[in-house]
Amino acid sequence: MRAVGTVLVLVVLATLVATGARRWRIPAPSLLVIAGLAVALIPGTPALHIAPQTIALVVLPPLLYASAEEMSLRDLKIVWRPVAVLALGLVLASAAAVGVLAVALTPLTAPMALVLGAVLASTDPVAVTALGRRLALPGRVQTMVQAESLFNDATSLVLFKVAIGLAIASSAVSWPKAGGEFFLLAGGGSVIGAAVAGVVALIRARTTDPVLETVIALVTPHAVYVLAEGAHTSGVTAVVVAGVVLGRSGYRLTDARIRLQLQAVYSVVVFLLESVVFAIIGLELPTMVRDLPTGSGAWPLQALALAAVLIGLRVLWVWPLSRVVKPVEGAASWRVAAVVTWAGTRGVMPLAAALSIPLLDDDGTALPGRALVLVLTTAVVVFTLVVQGLSLAPLVNRSGLALEPQDTAREQEHARQQIARAGLDYLDQLADLGAAPEAALDRVRLALDARLRHSLAQDDADQGNGDAPFLQVCQQLRHEVIAVQGTELQGMYDSHQISDSTRRQLQYDLDLEEFGINSGR
Repeated sequence: MRAVGTVLVLVVLATLVATGARRWRIPAPSLLVIAGLAVALIPGTPALHIAPQTIALVVLPPLLYASAEEMSLRDLKIVWRPVAVLALGLVLASAAAVGVLAVALTPLTAPMALVLGAVLASTDPVAVTALGRRLALPGRVQTMVQAESLFNDATSLVLFKVAIGLAIASSAVSWPKAGGEFFLLAGGGSVIGAAVAGVVALIRARTTDPVLETVIALVTPHAVYVLAEGAHTSGVTAVVVAGVVLGRSGYRLTDARIRLQLQAVYSVVVFLLESVVFAIIGLELPTMVRDLPTGSGAWPLQALALAAVLIGLRVLWVWPLSRVVKPVEGAASWRVAAVVTWAGTRGVMPLAAALSIPLLDDDGTALPGRALVLVLTTAVVVFTLVVQGLSLAPLVNRSGLALEPQDTAREQEHARQQIARAGLDYLDQLADLGAAPEAALDRVRLALDARLRHSLAQDDADQGNGDAPFLQVCQQLRHEVIAVQGTELQGMYDSHQISDSTRRQLQYDLDLEEFGINSGR
């Protein structure tokens, strides 16, 4: 009962803080971590211990899935080379640098220092997505930092398993075996994710019940994760691949009503999970510090040094890469490098990995250094979320990479005009063929010319007592026009005329219009 009460209090606290963050235009993860730290330091606050399975199974899958669905597959095809370099090379280099520094600065053994390096090596997709959601970054830059954090799991997970094997058994490292394990984790996870996504797509294409569709969408990331982990592959990679595949084809699988409902439900789920998990990070740090053995008082300086090394190494790695690959045409390389570097925060996944470190080694004795690894990991996560999170928006604005609101509005207005013209052209074709009553064509054409939904709704109300077959013809025409506009919108996106954010916004507008037609029946 106490656990249930704690969760409810966390939900209320996190919701209040996240709501304030939106009002004050402060990144929610940063403010949530600070709030969690503040609450944990209040005398009498009970110690918080979260099982690693809770984060890995309950929290991570839906957040990863939502992040993967938001990613633009079109932009990913353009930036996959730098993403691969960051997801492989930078992870290995970061793990090695952190391991060497940890041996020099902390009492950790070499195997446990390597464990710490593997835990902190990869950026976190949950934190990166949450921090970047309100930043007006160009699509390719956003995709680069988001895809890197989504696809570096296999690399860090292999390193983590190798390091844990060294720490608990002092066994020799078989690098050919480790390489095979990497391909099993990444390749196997990708295959399972794509296969499950295909099955889910077939089911959703034949389902018209909104409740069942919502349940399928909520269960999918957990099912993918469990299946992949049960097959000893990467559950995270499987969830990411499934999210990317289904996010690409989701608009074809369901109608407007179901898409709107799914978007509303998933927005609530993601908001609550993100709010609670970032608050937990702040709450857990004081508890972990109390569990440290004596002689570990230098952990704040050690964590600060580790964070500085991670950021410095990222600068050295990203700078030459940005000079070779420019996600934004005409942008100075240092601007891209600065933003990509500072967006590489740590978050939920490193914490989940650190919590999964075994308590005992093969001899049955307590694993030395585990408590310090937990504290250093959490401290680095807190540092990156607070320092980088609070300063990322000002950096993006000063870099000149942020998309101006008027530019985004102009692109969306141009796209609206183009899809409206596509709808008018379709009506002209029907008129030439005599395939619909002229009065119905004129009525739908007038609505397209105006592009004002409230005028169309008033028109429906004024003629609500008219001829029922005539109204049905008008509604059917409007459905057909919306389908034509959706096809035109996707074609504009595929031909790189509009950004992914514009495509999503206009598809949402079309869904609202179609839902309004259905509601008026």
